[in-house]
Amino acid sequence: MSLPGRAEVVVVGAGLAGLSVATRLSAAGRDVHLVDAAAHVGGRVTTEEVGGFLVDRGFQVLNTGYPRVAADLDLTALDLGWFWTGAIVRVDGTPHRVVDPRKHPQATLDTVRAPLGNLLQEAAIGAFSARAGYLPVDRLVHARQRTAQGALRRARVGEDALERFFRPFLSGVLLESELTTSSRYLDLLWRSFVRGRIGLPARGMRAIGEQLADRLPPEARHLSTEVLDVSGDRVRTSAGTITAGAVVVATDPDTAARLLAPLPASAPRQVTTHLHVLPASPWDEPLIVLGQPGGRLVNSVVVSDAQPAYSPDGRALVASSTLAPTSEAEVRAEVAQAQGVSVADLEHLTSVTVTGAQPAVTVPLRSRQPVDLGGGLYVCGDHRDTPSIQGAMASGARTARAVLRRLRPVGAGR
Repeated sequence: MSLPGRAEVVVVGAGLAGLSVATRLSAAGRDVHLVDAAAHVGGRVTTEEVGGFLVDRGFQVLNTGYPRVAADLDLTALDLGWFWTGAIVRVDGTPHRVVDPRKHPQATLDTVRAPLGNLLQEAAIGAFSARAGYLPVDRLVHARQRTAQGALRRARVGEDALERFFRPFLSGVLLESELTTSSRYLDLLWRSFVRGRIGLPARGMRAIGEQLADRLPPEARHLSTEVLDVSGDRVRTSAGTITAGAVVVATDPDTAARLLAPLPASAPRQVTTHLHVLPASPWDEPLIVLGQPGGRLVNSVVVSDAQPAYSPDGRALVASSTLAPTSEAEVRAEVAQAQGVSVADLEHLTSVTVTGAQPAVTVPLRSRQPVDLGGGLYVCGDHRDTPSIQGAMASGARTARAVLRRLRPVGAGR
């Protein structure tokens, strides 16, 4: 759609933060227009088709334990396929299931027998999960901050559990293996795992952004339109200039820093995901396989076990991730070992390296950073909150409220 000369609000960036802002403002009756240089909505949360398989931009999942996900998305319409809550840990080549016994009681004995420490240490893991899952959020966010590693050691989960389970599991989520992430964010993240489920939409992760975008009028969405510069009352784009009563920059951190200099924003975390196809899945349950100490892989998972729609023909789609850029040849043997298959069984589909995958959340945690920059200019994104779908959508919700406070009520003065 062609750009209007003027809009009440212009939102720059059609990722989940920008979509959260725009849909709220539109629902409140505001004239809002969304502009993005990409040809698709969703920002970093997107999907492409490769050989008929659905390939997300890196291994991504939807966590229903995130409050904004539960409140803002129609989960039934996404037609989610589910992972089990837990993981497979390999020790000396033997796979062991470690799962949430509340959700998968049939695997409780396997979890108790897994080589993660003695009974006291296993009890400590349960206590850590119960604390994060059920303590009031205000208690969690005001607890003394440590690194994630320091918090796990203080919880006395034991070195076996730390190195065999927590470090590889969290490395795949936090995209850092030293566990220098703030313990406050760890608490909130672990809370979402305890309280929610992990799934994949039938149309891929792109379906999340598309669902939100469908709540906007088609004429309000302007894709493949590069934004050159912004101010509190104007957005200059490759297709023309729009004047506005308010401007929201809801881009990735690097673009936000460029448009809003000297705004400090960056996303130093990165991940490389290698996609392989197997004739069939080697597993009976949809569980992620964790990388082993000293290896390159942080995890490997048959995504089509959770969501069969990711495969066009019933073969198994495997996603395996590393934190450092790697070639498929460098990790092929590790992928085969993790999945318990022959190297020759793996058919390489594609590899995806995502730089700027997410911001770092080190001590001290700086969540809920200001979104109102003054003069009609606003900023939002996971770099203003926490590096997650929850952080992006929560930041967008905060920004929408701030913009509505600035604008006159609809119909005022008529």
